[in-house]
Amino acid sequence: MLGFIIPFATIALAELGDKTQISLLVLSSGRRGNRRALLAGAMTAFLLVDGAAVAFGALAVEVIPMRWVKIASGVLFILFGLLSLRAESDDDGKKSSGAAAMSPFAAAFATVSILEWGDKTQVAAALFATKFHPAAVLTGTLAALAVLSAGAIWLGDAAASKINKKIVSRAAASIFIIMGIAAFFF
Repeated sequence: MLGFIIPFATIALAELGDKTQISLLVLSSGRRGNRRALLAGAMTAFLLVDGAAVAFGALAVEVIPMRWVKIASGVLFILFGLLSLRAESDDDGKKSSGAAAMSPFAAAFATVSILEWGDKTQVAAALFATKFHPAAVLTGTLAALAVLSAGAIWLGDAAASKINKKIVSRAAASIFIIMGIAAFFF
């Protein structure tokens, strides 16, 4: 039971207000009515990223140097932000291309995958797996991430009707770019 409770509590506290949750909130505010697809995309990414961490334990961090993980995350996030800016529809109703045209599932999957690879919660899941049963660790980790992600997506969706979609799109792109730049330094 501790193999579930300790990862659940630790991951929930570590992720509360984290960049991933903020990103999901921003994504959902720009994609009103797609909560299930966003949550499914996010949870699929969490399962893959944290599942890999639990499966490989502490070895996952040793295989790829953390510095390279941060650089790759930063570059991908900047590209995601730039694609989001480029993809805004113009007033002629042209179809969006790039990141903004992604399905809600794909957008959430890409965002979470980029943000979580090498993140503190992935490392924590790997470390917990060296101490507790891997299935309990993965279940506790995913349960915490599901609760927080569902809350962030719900809040973003609720706020979407009250804010201008173009402003949200530009803000989201800017946040992605800022997070990408920050990844190089933190």
